[in-house]
Amino acid sequence: MLKIAWSSKYAHPLPAGHRFPMEKYELLPEQLLYEGTIAQRNLFEPGALDRGWIIGPHEEAYLRKLTELTLSKSEIRKTGFPLSASLVDREIHIMDGSVQACLFALEHGIAMNIAGGTHHAFSDRGEGFCLLNDIGISANYLIKNQLAKKVLVVDLDVHQGNGTAEIFKDEKAVFTFSMHGAANYPLHKEKSDLDVPLPDKVGDEFYIKTLKENLPRLIDQVEPDFIIYQCGVDVLSTDKLGRLGLSIEGCKARDRMVLEMAHQDEIPMMCCMGGGYAEKISHIIEAHANTYRLAQEIFF
Repeated sequence: MLKIAWSSKYAHPLPAGHRFPMEKYELLPEQLLYEGTIAQRNLFEPGALDRGWIIGPHEEAYLRKLTELTLSKSEIRKTGFPLSASLVDREIHIMDGSVQACLFALEHGIAMNIAGGTHHAFSDRGEGFCLLNDIGISANYLIKNQLAKKVLVVDLDVHQGNGTAEIFKDEKAVFTFSMHGAANYPLHKEKSDLDVPLPDKVGDEFYIKTLKENLPRLIDQVEPDFIIYQCGVDVLSTDKLGRLGLSIEGCKARDRMVLEMAHQDEIPMMCCMGGGYAEKISHIIEAHANTYRLAQEIFF
């Protein structure tokens, strides 16, 4: 059964006037339930992840400042959110959602988190709508509990997974792969184990060809026994914060390739949603919903 982490906390942590980019976390499960892609039994509600699993990928001093709401104005500004106890609580629940989804993936082959993909959070700071890094925390959880020997992070958000790259820069058990817009945020890129920067406005054909040239080879070389897939849909041509040119069908073809490779090679996979900022919310929901539709089609 496809298991999906979702909580009402995902959608309502911010005061009026600061909803962007939160709307999709409420609308996406509604759409999936309405169309019958999932049922209520597919959803599970995460709790608050034990702080001990946050420390390691994140520095204890940073976690303390975050939870005590003592970040500086500059540090708060870099996150893109007004800091509040409810926002931090939301983030800690998202971390548990991704960890629990990893455990479900070990059992069922794949599991999802409707939030997560917070790849701009560094070990000592938050950036770009990310306070804590669920990819870093989940991969660390798998390795430390000997549930995986080698984790491959496949980050296909339009923005480089800079925080994830920094967290794992000296960790050989985690291989970080980021295929992203070369000229997009962040201005300063960290060094992933493999970075594939893409020029502005590339369309479906170039994108899929480039992914096909890299991902199968990576799986053969890295030999992962777990994949964490950051499947942001800000690669769409209509995205306000992206600079690439994919169609919704091209984004779906990207997801099909990644999911089919994991399924064929019997590699458990956890998918976290990442970015999506198109002018029309319907574009965001349709592109994200395709990932769930494909998971049901390919794995179940």
